[in-house]
Amino acid sequence: MPAADLLITGARVRTLDPARPEATAVAVRGGTIVGVGDAEDLRELKGAGTEHLDLGGAATLTPGLTDAHSHPVWGLEMATGVDLTAVRDLDRLRAALAAAPRTEGWVLGWGLDHNAFGDRPVDHTLIDEALGGAPAFIRLYDGHSALASAAALERAGITGPRTFAQRSEVVCDPGGRPTGHLIEHAAMDLLTPFLPRPSLAERRAGLVGLLSAMAATGLTGAHVMDLGDGSVPDLLAAVEDDTDLPVRLRLAPWCMPGVDKEGLEELVRLQSRAGRLWRVGGVKFFMDGTVEGGTAWLEHADCHGQGTEAFWPDPAAYTEAVAQLHRAGVRTATHAIGDAAVRHVLDTVESLGESGRLCHRVEHIETVPHEIAERFVRLGVIASMQPTHSAYTRADHTDAWSRRLGDERAARAWRCRDLRDAGAYLALGSDWPIAHYDVRQVLATARLRRLPGAYDTEPVAPEQALTGLMALEGCTSHAAVAAGEQEVAGRIAPGYRADLTAFGLDPVDAPADELGEAPVRLTVTGGRVTHRG
Repeated sequence: MPAADLLITGARVRTLDPARPEATAVAVRGGTIVGVGDAEDLRELKGAGTEHLDLGGAATLTPGLTDAHSHPVWGLEMATGVDLTAVRDLDRLRAALAAAPRTEGWVLGWGLDHNAFGDRPVDHTLIDEALGGAPAFIRLYDGHSALASAAALERAGITGPRTFAQRSEVVCDPGGRPTGHLIEHAAMDLLTPFLPRPSLAERRAGLVGLLSAMAATGLTGAHVMDLGDGSVPDLLAAVEDDTDLPVRLRLAPWCMPGVDKEGLEELVRLQSRAGRLWRVGGVKFFMDGTVEGGTAWLEHADCHGQGTEAFWPDPAAYTEAVAQLHRAGVRTATHAIGDAAVRHVLDTVESLGESGRLCHRVEHIETVPHEIAERFVRLGVIASMQPTHSAYTRADHTDAWSRRLGDERAARAWRCRDLRDAGAYLALGSDWPIAHYDVRQVLATARLRRLPGAYDTEPVAPEQALTGLMALEGCTSHAAVAAGEQEVAGRIAPGYRADLTAFGLDPVDAPADELGEAPVRLTVTGGRVTHRG
């Protein structure tokens, strides 16, 4: 029998394989697991060229962790400029913008919490003085809205409301003056031609650096919910000309309202694009926007009288687009936050019949009634959720998200445990850069319902907390099902991908607050060590 390339011993191995739940050693050859057992079982696989890593009994080895919803390429563009994620009020925002560096004359910022504005509407008049006349483009944390300064609006020629093919808005005051609040992608894209853009070399270096940092938290894969401006496959191919990606990427290009037959056929053709550790796999839709922006599609209007319209002006056109892609064998993932949006996606999958089982997924699912969980199970729809998003809400419902929804709907926040208890597949992710990519925080927050280490923060809907095993499955075996890769990924067994993560503690049994900063002893992607701790 040929020798293994890599032999890992001295670990508690949580395989998530029902045939052999635990082991102490794993052997890898050619990027594939070829042996699971103990050191004696695998002795014959060790040869002169085998790299032997003995973890000394002080580590727990799991299937490689996957972020089931992330934006590592587009996110590099989004997370540009001054980091505003820690800003909580207007005074600190103004101070941060006044001190921010200028990039080609622009002030760029990202990650701003809606709660920083308190009860005031988002308006450029609140920040213009601090900018000293500089144009500014500030992305709010939800990724679906931004604030443009007066000078930025002037450069882009935005003097009043605009009409879009999708649900987007240039917010204007009663007099028709643009406030600078741009809601949804089409509105934000009005500024794109005027913003500074990094060079190809900067993008390549930034991507490799980001993926390396992600691997250092234990990530071996990510489901990428965009294809950027369409240049991402070429960017990834250019990176792989020089090196291997530290994290395996599966990308889903967007399908937006107004798409025609040719556009859908192009999305099908894109599914053939792939490299060594990346591939296009699936298509991403939006059924609504965000609660804070008033664009979540709700069964009943929010407390501002908004939220009763879908992102697709004709929801039936969405259903037909999903059906056409399904007939071509393409999986879909749909952003659906509000209860009406989730219902429509489930109705769409139900219309596909039995062939739709385990082929389609819903992203975010922030507030839904109890009976929805059962439909996920009955229809075989995968739920994809981001536990760290709950950090933008408060247990007492005084945050912007909760105030928009009202107490009854806010009490339905991120019903992870209800979905799992009902028997649904639940994939977990970060939605970076909306929340941090550190997968340890995702695992810990799923159990705590607050960020790890935030001892002074009350958990949000603590009854929805997951067990340690459920959280681990969300980033491994259930994430594999979400990608249709359950026969090759998500467990440690012969014939499966050699994507592995080793922690210095047990991610299932260790206290969740400790897991948030757990030492990552080893990350292996495709049989190659991408991080050693």
